[in-house]
Amino acid sequence: MDSIQNMGEAAGFGSRSPERNQAAVILLAEDNEDDVFLMERALREAGIKNPLSIVEDGQEAIDYLSGSGPYADRQRYPLPAILFLDLKMPRKSGFDVLKWVRSNEALQTMVIVVLTSSEEPSDISRAYREGANSYLVKPPTGEELLTMAKQFKWYWLDLNRFEGSLPMQRKG
Repeated sequence: MDSIQNMGEAAGFGSRSPERNQAAVILLAEDNEDDVFLMERALREAGIKNPLSIVEDGQEAIDYLSGSGPYADRQRYPLPAILFLDLKMPRKSGFDVLKWVRSNEALQTMVIVVLTSSEEPSDISRAYREGANSYLVKPPTGEELLTMAKQFKWYWLDLNRFEGSLPMQRKG
């Protein structure tokens, strides 16, 4: 990872500016508490200091993103810039969430990273067709998850520029 990062800097992709996207909220939509624990640990160990919110199923993800019910307070539950989205969740699937987000004009620029155990070509194809920005298969070890988190940080948080810095906060 470090060699990739160094190559990017040497190629003129810009110097690292870790503070640039530190305010970007990350929403993790994951129903497996073990995967949540592992992801939180990997993000922390990768040096990602961004605020992280967690929802446990697809309907809760939609409620959070729409500001419904307990998520109405946008000071406490700000819109995320990045959504890590599992596909196989109860109540509403990740595909349902993906469709809902991409049909909502206020959320269309949100970065959606599918993070799932499915390696099915049909799932990969469908996720991209429905608007995923990235499709990652959950790695089998904590070490590989940490490597993935470091690469995520380097690309999405160090190099990437979000439209208007962060998605627009919806009024009301």
